[in-house]
Amino acid sequence: MRARRESLFHLLEPLLAHVEHPARYLDHEWGSVQEQDGPFHLCMVYADVYEVGQPNLGVAILYNQVNAQKGMSCERCYLPWKDMAALMRENEVPLLSLESASPLASFDAIGFTLAHELIATNVLETLDLAGIALTSAERDEDDPIILAGGPSAWNCEPLAPVFDAVLLGDGEESIVEACACIRDARARGLTRLETLRRLARVPGTYVPSLYDVVVDESTTRWGRAVPRAGEDVPEVVLKRCVNDFAATPAVAQRIVPYMGIVQDRLSVEVLRGCARGCRFCQAGMTYRPVRERPADQVVRCSVEGLLASGHNEISLTSLSTTDHSQCAQILNRMNSELESKGIRVSIPSQRLDSFGVEMAAAVAGGKRGGLTFAPEAGSQRLRDVINKNVTEQDLEAAARNAFEAGWRRMKLYFMMGLPTETDEDVVGIARMAEHVLEIGREVVGRGPKSGVSVSISVAVLVPKAFTPFQWCGQLDPDEVRRRQQLLLSEIRDRAIRVSYHDASVSLVEGALSKMGRAGFSLVRRAWELGCSFDAWTSEFRFDLWERAAAECGLDLADVACEHFPLAAALPWDHTSPGVSKGYLQREWLRAAEGVTTPDCTRDTCADCGVCPALRVHNVIQGVRS
Repeated sequence: MRARRESLFHLLEPLLAHVEHPARYLDHEWGSVQEQDGPFHLCMVYADVYEVGQPNLGVAILYNQVNAQKGMSCERCYLPWKDMAALMRENEVPLLSLESASPLASFDAIGFTLAHELIATNVLETLDLAGIALTSAERDEDDPIILAGGPSAWNCEPLAPVFDAVLLGDGEESIVEACACIRDARARGLTRLETLRRLARVPGTYVPSLYDVVVDESTTRWGRAVPRAGEDVPEVVLKRCVNDFAATPAVAQRIVPYMGIVQDRLSVEVLRGCARGCRFCQAGMTYRPVRERPADQVVRCSVEGLLASGHNEISLTSLSTTDHSQCAQILNRMNSELESKGIRVSIPSQRLDSFGVEMAAAVAGGKRGGLTFAPEAGSQRLRDVINKNVTEQDLEAAARNAFEAGWRRMKLYFMMGLPTETDEDVVGIARMAEHVLEIGREVVGRGPKSGVSVSISVAVLVPKAFTPFQWCGQLDPDEVRRRQQLLLSEIRDRAIRVSYHDASVSLVEGALSKMGRAGFSLVRRAWELGCSFDAWTSEFRFDLWERAAAECGLDLADVACEHFPLAAALPWDHTSPGVSKGYLQREWLRAAEGVTTPDCTRDTCADCGVCPALRVHNVIQGVRS
């Protein structure tokens, strides 16, 4: 029998005095939905602590979307920190939703957002705390239907046994349709299997239990998922796509938290999708086509959102905000509207080739903190390999425009371990940082009082599904460390600060990105050994991941660093974001030749396949320069 829907906050309340940050577990924030309509109840889960999950835009969008439906309600749940989880287990308190403090096991459906690969063990921890069986095959007829979606759903195979269904692509429409499907199936008394079969008919929905994994000479060692004999499911599940982006609410974040959270600002999604075609970027491939919001809608909704929330900062978010054809106009209008109100308008990262004099002035507004650019690679040759399509001249111009507009601090993002990378490319990162610092000193002046500084952050390339680099292996962790030390040895100015990713963390992420369904045994064993909150530096336990891999007969480096044959069937080929495999193969071959491919929103169609496959098109409000 499913757990009763009732408030159990009286069981949780006595524990609050014994944990850090008890505000993580309190309800009734300003803007949250308090009166939960029924009879269908969904709980959206971000499997990390409240202050990390609360600002997630995807959860906010789906929360609002479901709660807007008659007869449906959506609540939220975040994973308790380890101190609270231990007390809950000790006192036999199940995991509860935030709004009504109802047991998660009492909901009709539970939806997980897969924000990144390292959230995998947290998903298992969430289900265990809730008293719900870890895999779909182990669940009873009346257990909640477990859904998933989000950026890391594109290779969900290492967690596929956990989920009853995975929603691919934009979720605004599919979450409502999936919930309606589950509601109607329960009302008709259908079995769990019959319910899952109906879910598989909802476009964009992948039901793992209706597919078998076949390993043969045409596949990698992880095999490929094919429809189970007798099941009427698609061979390839195509993602959902919201084409009329302007018809969706511009401001999804309506909840004001009690405590400080990461990204504590109002976020407005000004466009969705990117056609720049960076060959390492999964989001750039899977969120296509490009859809811009009109400037009027962005400005109006931003001001309304600020009045409703009380935030003193607003972030115009997207994969590449300065690509918006009306970006400068939006910024100028917002700066004018918010002048003298102490509100900062920010953009997460700026395109080097979009950051001219006008953009520098528009982004600055009344406040100038740090400014972030992403050259990604230390040489033009390597930027051509990854199709970054920015030049040294773009960087010089952007840096000069920024320093002349009043900035003093600049942050540069790079990647290490890109295909064909050499020591010369690594050294080029240091030289580029020095060059930007020198430009700043030319403009602002020399000496410590100038305040000019440059910081560089270097990530390790993790090849991801549905990118042109999905066939290449990750750089061996020992070689990563050697190149990191090479970079550090080349930094000669104390005004340049360097940070880089832990090679061991990137290795686990890389293994999870490469594996097929058989990789679930590794995730489960790592969780059983005590792994959770793996994205937290303080909590990551590489020794436990190594032990889990050894017990499963795997070697993490062997998995992450494996190169896949170009013609092989890949573990995720049964799903599709609309980008054709032929296009990705061509881009991989062009990368090897250092040949770039233009952005189709500024040039001719690159024949990626998205528009005809999804019957959609780019929506550009003005003219992109």
